[in-house]
Amino acid sequence: MKELVFLLEEPSMRELLKILLPKLLPETVEFQLIAHKGKQHLEKAIPYKLRRWQAPHIHFVIVRDKNSDDCIILKQRLKQLCQQAGQPNALIRIVCHELESWFLGDLAAVEKAFNLKGLAKQQNKKKYRDPDQLANASEELQKLVKNYKKVSGACAIAPHIDLANNRSHSFQVFISGVQKIAQE
Repeated sequence: MKELVFLLEEPSMRELLKILLPKLLPETVEFQLIAHKGKQHLEKAIPYKLRRWQAPHIHFVIVRDKNSDDCIILKQRLKQLCQQAGQPNALIRIVCHELESWFLGDLAAVEKAFNLKGLAKQQNKKKYRDPDQLANASEELQKLVKNYKKVSGACAIAPHIDLANNRSHSFQVFISGVQKIAQE
């Protein structure tokens, strides 16, 4: 039995993955979701958790928002933390720029979650065609969904996310990476 342990930056990602991963992973793969209290908390926890939680059937997946960091430097830093902890094969996935970018990549899911008629039609507008380019995705989502809150919003949107048709490139890279590690 293979087990994937996801170390996450925040609780809203945990709520999303609770719903997405059972759709994505084969039944033979178990998973655990460990949410942290922000990026600093996650990065401090990586070496500690990876060092102390070693077994051949466990594979780690680190998920962190890019925010305003340089993606390449950020990924190298996270990779180095994993290597120092004896887990050089941990899968690192960077969300560009933040979780809400993934939601803006599937406006049909947002429309269904909040019963907002006509929202899916906006997917072809320039700013929603490539939501990973939006540095302020949470603000953009807030404009579309007036009382949007991170955790409750993730819970509402997650059941409607289309795994195959999301305009966020970082979402697609995350999906393909998790599928690959699950099938190895």
